Amino acid sequence: MIRSVAALLTAALLSVAAAHATVRTESGLSESKVGVTETYRVNVPTEKEISTTQIRLVVPAGLSITRFQVTPGFTRTVTRNADGLVTEVIWKGRVALMEYARFFFQARNPAAAGDLTWKIYQTYSDGSVAAWDGQDPEKGPASVVTVK
Repeated sequence: MIRSVAALLTAALLSVAAAHATVRTESGLSESKVGVTETYRVNVPTEKEISTTQIRLVVPAGLSITRFQVTPGFTRTVTRNADGLVTEVIWKGRVALMEYARFFFQARNPAAAGDLTWKIYQTYSDGSVAAWDGQDPEKGPASVVTVK
């Protein structure tokens, strides 16, 4: 009985933890290596009763995005800094109720070990925004990839 309750609680916690926008490696890991070129994926589920219409990703400092995979049904806009590095990516399209979208890109990891903290802002069709940026870790945790 206790094991059953523990298993149910674990499953419930995992489903809640996985139910927000995240950035991971292509294989789903939250760790990568220093200085390598890595393929990352942004996973965005729709959690409301309305569609997601925009995803804005703030790129962590020290990471150099080199290319994007085409995502059918979405347009992509990038913002670059004075050095030409991508600092922000905006995808516009539609992710309907009970759907999720994945966006892939390649980037060169920083030369030093540390955490890459990803800020994601998910806009819905009513104009509301879910901030997955860590400002309120319980409501909107930021994704973190550890570079070792």
